[in-house]
Amino acid sequence: MSLPLQAAEVDATANYVLTLGGINIATMAVDLKDDGSRYSLDLSANVAGLGAVVSSGTATASSTGRSGSVLQAEEFDLQTKANGETFTIDVSFAGGNVSAFKVDPPIIDNYDRIPLERSHLTGVSDFLSAFVLKGDGLDKSLCQRETHVFTGVERFNIEMAYAGDDEATSPRTGYQGPVVLCTVNYNPVSGHFTSSDITNYMADSDRIIIWYAPLAETGFYIPYRVLLGTNMGDLSMVLTSLRN
Repeated sequence: MSLPLQAAEVDATANYVLTLGGINIATMAVDLKDDGSRYSLDLSANVAGLGAVVSSGTATASSTGRSGSVLQAEEFDLQTKANGETFTIDVSFAGGNVSAFKVDPPIIDNYDRIPLERSHLTGVSDFLSAFVLKGDGLDKSLCQRETHVFTGVERFNIEMAYAGDDEATSPRTGYQGPVVLCTVNYNPVSGHFTSSDITNYMADSDRIIIWYAPLAETGFYIPYRVLLGTNMGDLSMVLTSLRN
């Protein structure tokens, strides 16, 4: 008699490079651990900068919580350092709802910031775990989902749709094999400034695409490539190495 297989623990690190218009602007590492009931995601990034367009600095973020058919965050933290200034966000979740959040220094509200409402803080996920997917296979069903995200500052919806299958072949990347393309529709809800060029551009964009690759046989799927067309050239994030 054979015993049922237990879910293998996941301990993986994915490294990425970010480019704007073909110029490297940042490197990023994401660590994922999952023991079958709980997960942790840790991100660290070094931003080289690009003149007046992107400031040089560092960023760290972490998400921890329960692991099931989806990742359900309980804590999300973000810290950025640039131009001698530090910005931090701490968000606590309970049952998919925001139970507390703190931003330091606080965001100053003015006439063009859409106010956050209590109803916007229910049924939400954090920004980091929203893009690490769990699924039954590398097929169109992976893309067919909508996620409500709260960053600690902004609340928005991400609608994904299947765009096709592809093959990652470049030996310069951290994965070669089949991938699934998902288009992304960004819908701002609250917390954003109506005068924000970035928010308005992303909301109007029909060219936000994520290529998803399987993380071995773990049931996790991670971004292989992310592409956002901008008026300064393509903003691209590509997987450069993967340890699992």
